[in-house]
Amino acid sequence: MGKNLVIIPTFNEIENIDKMVRTVFSLARDFELLIVDDGSPDGTALCVKELQKEFQGKLHIEERKGKLGLGTAYIHGFKWALARDYDFIFEMDCDFSHNPNDLVRLLESCEAGSDVAVGSRYCKGGKVNNWPLGRILMSYFASVYVRMILWIPIKDTTAGFKCYRRKVLQAIDLDKIKFMGYAFQIEMKYRAYKKGFKIAEVPIMFTDRILGVSKMSTKIFKEAFLGVIQMRFAS
Repeated sequence: MGKNLVIIPTFNEIENIDKMVRTVFSLARDFELLIVDDGSPDGTALCVKELQKEFQGKLHIEERKGKLGLGTAYIHGFKWALARDYDFIFEMDCDFSHNPNDLVRLLESCEAGSDVAVGSRYCKGGKVNNWPLGRILMSYFASVYVRMILWIPIKDTTAGFKCYRRKVLQAIDLDKIKFMGYAFQIEMKYRAYKKGFKIAEVPIMFTDRILGVSKMSTKIFKEAFLGVIQMRFAS
């Protein structure tokens, strides 16, 4: 049985972090957690440190100064995981838009032969909950746009809930990842696909956050729109 690490970037997630940590550690499979906190002023990191007393050896934290971006948080976590010989490495949000119970299904997909398992809203069986119709359509057609430009057979190209086999992150030059916002998720899938890794989509129910504030912005969408074109013509 491999070592499993779930990476969760945080910024002001005090309302969710305690419940998230306890939920992950209550699952039927064994996972460790790495919280990458970007200097949350609301005490998120302090809460994690308190929880470390209860979950010694399983709960880890890396603190950074200031909001440095989603992509840099994950890359920091990926390098941390590779240096410590984890076999399966996960990306997940802290706000429960990703159901922690689905971690087991993503892990099982990789154990069954996938190199990357994507928690997918738009493959058969995938669903979105609590989003207005306009947001659903924007997200769905963003994935259609990405597929058309990059020619990749992935229905949920912008998904941020994933499991990687260790060898995938070793093969991708993490220092050359260009995009750090919304387009980061697209670029990681694209690079894995271009290297010939097997990518599987696992249907999930995506639920919009109930507590805390969304980090989504127009700037993030603009980066993704233009970034996809740059990826296509750079390859």
